[in-house]
Amino acid sequence: MDLFDNLHLPVTDPTWIFFLVLLIILFAPMILGRLRIPHIIGMILAGIVVGEYGFNILERDSSFELFGKVGLYYIMFLAGLEMDMDDSKKNRFKALVFGFFTFLIPMGLGVWSNMEFLGYNFTTSVLLASMYASHTLIAYPIISRYGLTRLRSVSITIRGTAITVTLALLVLAGITGIYKDEVDHWFWIELGVKVTLVCTVLIFFLPLICRWFFRTYEDNIMQFIFVLAAVFLGGGLFDLAGLEGILGAFLVGLILNRLIPYVSPLMNRLEFVGNALFIPYFLIGVGMIIDVRTLFTGGEALKVAVVMTVVATLSKWVTAWITQKSFRMQPEERSVMFGLSNAQAAATLAAVLISNRIEVSPGVPLLNDDVLNGTVVMILFTCIISSLATERAARKIVLMDNTEEVENRPQEEENILIPMSNPDTIEYLINTALIMKDPRRKDGLIGLNVINDNNTTELKQIQGKRYLEQAAKIAASADVTLHTVTRFDLNIASGIIHTYREYNASEVVIGLHRKTNIVDSFYGSKTESLLKGLHRQIMIVRFLMPVNTMRRIIVAVPLKAEFEVGFTKWVERLCRMGSQIGCRVHFCATRQTMGRISSYINKHYKALRTDYTLMDSWDDLINLSRQVDFEHLLVIVTARRGTISYHADFEDLPTLIGKYFSNNSLMVLYPDQYGDPDETITFSDPRGQSESLQYESVGRWFYKWFKKKE
Repeated sequence: MDLFDNLHLPVTDPTWIFFLVLLIILFAPMILGRLRIPHIIGMILAGIVVGEYGFNILERDSSFELFGKVGLYYIMFLAGLEMDMDDSKKNRFKALVFGFFTFLIPMGLGVWSNMEFLGYNFTTSVLLASMYASHTLIAYPIISRYGLTRLRSVSITIRGTAITVTLALLVLAGITGIYKDEVDHWFWIELGVKVTLVCTVLIFFLPLICRWFFRTYEDNIMQFIFVLAAVFLGGGLFDLAGLEGILGAFLVGLILNRLIPYVSPLMNRLEFVGNALFIPYFLIGVGMIIDVRTLFTGGEALKVAVVMTVVATLSKWVTAWITQKSFRMQPEERSVMFGLSNAQAAATLAAVLISNRIEVSPGVPLLNDDVLNGTVVMILFTCIISSLATERAARKIVLMDNTEEVENRPQEEENILIPMSNPDTIEYLINTALIMKDPRRKDGLIGLNVINDNNTTELKQIQGKRYLEQAAKIAASADVTLHTVTRFDLNIASGIIHTYREYNASEVVIGLHRKTNIVDSFYGSKTESLLKGLHRQIMIVRFLMPVNTMRRIIVAVPLKAEFEVGFTKWVERLCRMGSQIGCRVHFCATRQTMGRISSYINKHYKALRTDYTLMDSWDDLINLSRQVDFEHLLVIVTARRGTISYHADFEDLPTLIGKYFSNNSLMVLYPDQYGDPDETITFSDPRGQSESLQYESVGRWFYKWFKKKE
């Protein structure tokens, strides 16, 4: 009995097809990583080996068509999603110049070389040259893996990609339309109207729908599915308009850029699924269409392949070199632009397949089989060159950044302590800490649950463990490790303070206390004890909506805040929040304080969108109630009693907040300040308050002094 009678080559059973693809995705990086070959090349080479022109193990069936298209959309979507929008706006002129250079230079060299060396007519030469001009961001996953997606050279290249692909597709549409007798003056008008209508619908309506959805549904799976649906909606609408869907996926990425923070659980899921499955599937599918045998058979196909590969690569390098010299950029930035823009795949393949099916006369295609085979070989070599160049440039940039980081490393290590006792606030406390932490670190968060010794029950311990597990899951979904701590103490505040010191934390993020009765204070006794017992940065937060949907951060800064020791720390944290959320940060401060804030931002966060309003008196805080909207986050920087920036009006802050800002998301920030309370909480009096202890110590000193006199 033959147990394997159902297995034959090429494999057609869906189970075995998927199993073999997963084996390739698993082992190709492991094997080629030892040879220092980029993973992307491994996927393409594996596709060549198992495809029709290799050992014919797998057939390029509908699954590769489907997942390949998904992977291609995913590359363009992630490119738009991870782009630094503020930096991109700052460099939009550079991107525009690069986009036209990377289209015109390959077009010029391509038309000349096609007519000179290949002997094609002008129309065919223009069509072929447009394929040199377009490129695919095959190497983008390399940039993403090294965490360099927000470099200005990457933003310039991505925007330039959208420009050159659009122009190349317009050339393709025009030339193919001529041979189909479809092009007249109405053709271009109709195309322009359809594209304008689609862009208008996506740009104006999709953000509103996304904000509503993210605020209404917080389920992680629903949000992930919603984002995928938006990507394919954009791709489908652009297909209907007459352009490639990859442009729609890219536009959706730009639209969702400000709604999905770079360090967030949703972003991590999107990157994980794309890099683990969809993008590798696409790369393997690209490899399966490559026929390496054309390199050894000689003839016209080899000649076409050599000319196309040399001209495409040379023109892209010249474009990157001219852009670098024009804007005085670094050589490494030129390498990144060249590496990302050199790969020819999606638009090129679509163009040659469409042109190969169009007949200029009976039996004579617009682009013959030699051009088709030459194009496929060009795709292979440009993808290899692109991957190697990008990998090399990315490594060099990372090493340079690490050297600078070591030289300029701050003395204080960032460890954010997050006490939690309310299950309703855990998610937004963790998300707040995630967007404030150093994005380069994969740790630095400490989750704490303090259990009062006087109220210790098994139920309390189980609840505390459950809270910490929930917090750890949220952090892990953003690829960040949360260190969990359970502490038993006679006092909640003392437990937080002792943990703070034991783990060398840099700041504390806690939720705003909810008043339970009329005599209860605004902050609550635990928070007040914490403020008295710890003179380090404490952020008390209350969010009425997901933090990623905030449209503006408004910061009220008191007089002389710049003289506090923790001034730069809280400015740094708020700048990170603004950068991660992609929203505008509006500072209200005195002229002198405003100068210090703007100086710091111009030095470290030039691309951050900021506004400044003069606020000479703390009484002006009431006027902010007219500016603070429901979609805004109000940050009030205050101070502890007896410090430099403290003002008597701070005592009325709870009343002002309750009266004017009760329906707003809020953060009350107490910065690091000089000094630290001495023996705030002792073993003899674990419930002690700092002020009472000071009064008692002074009283004892006078008592001893008078006893000696007697």
